[in-house]
Amino acid sequence: MPKDFRATALERAIGRQLAGWRAERELSLTEAGQRVGFSSAKLSMMENAVQPSAAVDIMALGYVYKVPTAEWQAVVLRAQYAEQVRTRALGCGVGFDPAADFANLVFESTLLRVFTTDLVPSVFQLAGYTHAAMQTDDPVRTARLAMAREAWSTRLGDKDPLTVQAVFPEAVLRQVVGGPRVMKAQLLHLMEVSEQPTVSLRVVPRGAGAYPAMGSPFTLLSFPHRQHNDVAYLETFIRGEYVEDPALTEECAQRFAGLRQLALGEGESLELIAEAAAEL
Repeated sequence: MPKDFRATALERAIGRQLAGWRAERELSLTEAGQRVGFSSAKLSMMENAVQPSAAVDIMALGYVYKVPTAEWQAVVLRAQYAEQVRTRALGCGVGFDPAADFANLVFESTLLRVFTTDLVPSVFQLAGYTHAAMQTDDPVRTARLAMAREAWSTRLGDKDPLTVQAVFPEAVLRQVVGGPRVMKAQLLHLMEVSEQPTVSLRVVPRGAGAYPAMGSPFTLLSFPHRQHNDVAYLETFIRGEYVEDPALTEECAQRFAGLRQLALGEGESLELIAEAAAEL
């Protein structure tokens, strides 16, 4: 294993692919390891991306699992690419789409810090709100937002639930997306989720003036494993992008801290949400 190894999002996606192959064949780690000649510990580390997956090991797994050649070859190419770019902490690679992968990272994270500028955070969006925001002409993105919402909601009953800290400007509450009925339901839903002990909602009031990261929404994800650095996720209507350089993710963390400090507290923010809902 490389010294001080830190898995990129691409390497973690490769690990999930390997785990998926094994799960499809209903094999335990021990059974699979015996068939391929690996220890169960090594196979577990590959699947959980706490060590890099070598191309030759992926080839061996593809052969043992009887994976179609084109499929395991594609994963090998991704692993080779990941090895080349690891030191630059790039998160995109051969056939890898961060926008499609984002829900997986939401499910794996322990802390989600999200700043939005014109929409309710995706994990808290109701289906009607998402549908209206996407104007029905982007069904793929609509489905991906639904997956992110589901990834959060399924974690609510976990022993280690996902903590979500969200900050957004007051304009998000005043923009009537989908009409008054849809928007009121969305605001009431925000009030409901704010009661969760793992959820913090803070609103930047419109009188606050300029604020950190203005016009630049981002999501910062943190994870339980030491080998998994924070990942910042940025998205436009064109594409999603992961930023994994520790210096850049630290900048995101600092800006988010500044946003929380400038925003209203949870109680005042809830009152503002209720006020906006009552006006509809």
